[in-house]
Amino acid sequence: MKSGEPSRTAMSAARYRAAHQVVENGKIFNDHLAVRILGLPEEQLLADAPRRAMRVFIAARHRFAEDALAAAVARGVRHLVVLGAGLDTFAYRNPHPGLRVTEVDHPDTQAWKRARLGESGIEAPSSLTYLGVDFEREALADRLEPDGPAFFMWLGVVPYLTIEGFSTTLRVVASRPGNEVVFDYAQAPSLMEASRREALEARAARVAELGEPWLTYFEPDEIAAQLAGSGFTEIEDLGPSQLAATFFDRPDVPVDTPGGHVLRAVISGR
Repeated sequence: MKSGEPSRTAMSAARYRAAHQVVENGKIFNDHLAVRILGLPEEQLLADAPRRAMRVFIAARHRFAEDALAAAVARGVRHLVVLGAGLDTFAYRNPHPGLRVTEVDHPDTQAWKRARLGESGIEAPSSLTYLGVDFEREALADRLEPDGPAFFMWLGVVPYLTIEGFSTTLRVVASRPGNEVVFDYAQAPSLMEASRREALEARAARVAELGEPWLTYFEPDEIAAQLAGSGFTEIEDLGPSQLAATFFDRPDVPVDTPGGHVLRAVISGR
């Protein structure tokens, strides 16, 4: 992202979340603040309607993450850390009494969000803390002070990090037994059939022009090995086939279809 400006891809993700509320009536992921915080008229959101694949993937990853969070809270987790929060609205519609939320993001994006909150009349609850961090330049471990196991929601961030930036943040998550994380990752475009590969490469080129290139891809076996080596257990990885079956009633997508994945993992020792 460009210095002094908010993340353009954070804005794009927020548009897709809001568009899902308008186009599909929040069928997969219901967020009653998504349109309000964005501040765009519905006709502009409807312009995103043709990009259905990305829109429903973003809706599915949030649904998966918030379902996993609810289960973690039921087990006793009382701290949520939202890494790369963008315009995420969970903290402002938090249904879990006693759950503290820390939003971590680049200071420029965080300033933009807080301005949007003020303009849209959405109040920040007392249970929320803001933490401005540049993941590639600052050590999250030096700034974050959890007082028990935490749930880390890390959506729409990993592909934009270097391997070093990803690994450094993952070590923070792995530093306390009982910590849990949900993040999404992408497989390399070279694995996909021609039309999907061309579409993905075109999207990669667009975000690169915005100053936010995709830097990191993973394969399922590769990321599973890294997580296991870092002490994570209960690894649940949903690729295109599993996402289609779980959220879209589509059991016909081949199991080995490459694409975007959403993954949940718990650090051992709970």
